[in-house]
Amino acid sequence: MRFLHCSDLHITQDYLHAPKLRLGWRRWLAMFELTFGGRASGYRDARKTLRAIAADLDRHGAEHLLISGDLTAYSTDTEFRDALTALGSVATSRDTCSVIPGNHDRFTSHAVRDRRFEKYFGHLMETDLPEYRLASGFPFVHLKGEEAAVVGLSSAQLRFPGFAQGTVGREQRDALAKIIADPRMAERAVIVMVHHAPLRRSGRPDSAFHGLTDGVELLDLLPGPRFALVHGHLHDRFHHPATASRPHVFCAGSSSLRSREGYWVIDVADGVVTGGAIHAPNGPASR
Repeated sequence: MRFLHCSDLHITQDYLHAPKLRLGWRRWLAMFELTFGGRASGYRDARKTLRAIAADLDRHGAEHLLISGDLTAYSTDTEFRDALTALGSVATSRDTCSVIPGNHDRFTSHAVRDRRFEKYFGHLMETDLPEYRLASGFPFVHLKGEEAAVVGLSSAQLRFPGFAQGTVGREQRDALAKIIADPRMAERAVIVMVHHAPLRRSGRPDSAFHGLTDGVELLDLLPGPRFALVHGHLHDRFHHPATASRPHVFCAGSSSLRSREGYWVIDVADGVVTGGAIHAPNGPASR
């Protein structure tokens, strides 16, 4: 069984021509990042890239697309709608796509209050094991045949600008432990999705203001190559292979960032995650 994993697409609307009074103060601050920081230029082809990634499922003979958050730049309806359109038929069913929110998908209080992410992608967050789902809608479980399962967690919360850390929390971790112990999961490889990074490329935790605050506790629930943790948030693509006590960890980087486009192809066989390879949309392996 084969999965594609991408993250941090950052579909970005044209903010220079957007109604300025409707942006809100958070997006006004973000205008500096878009212009002087180069984000608008870096993600100008994000829609096209996401369409290409979705189309690459067939090219790789993959059955399922994993998106670990930050589909949007700043959580507007336009950006969510464009992301959903770019995914096309892949996003019509949780049989072919699993998606969780990133911090950019929870960028404003209005987006959180209106459940904007759920408005567009809630149908992909339905679960095969509803007895373990909390009031937040997480964790959700997608059973993939008899060989694998995908578990979606939420680490994204609305923070004050400049504070981009995430937390899974004890309730979700406890629910995840019960899911793993469920007899229906016993022979399956388990791929856990979270947005924030438990580890950087160096193997060390991310900074206190940017990382996953309970990353160590989460990793400890997933011992060995039967498990994989896939995430984004860090715009750096890397893989930490599994050990006897830790899972595979795949960071998809920013899959649509211009000149750094790419995603992981992750293979599962006999209930074990066997490895992964980096690919570029419609092209050879990415750096």
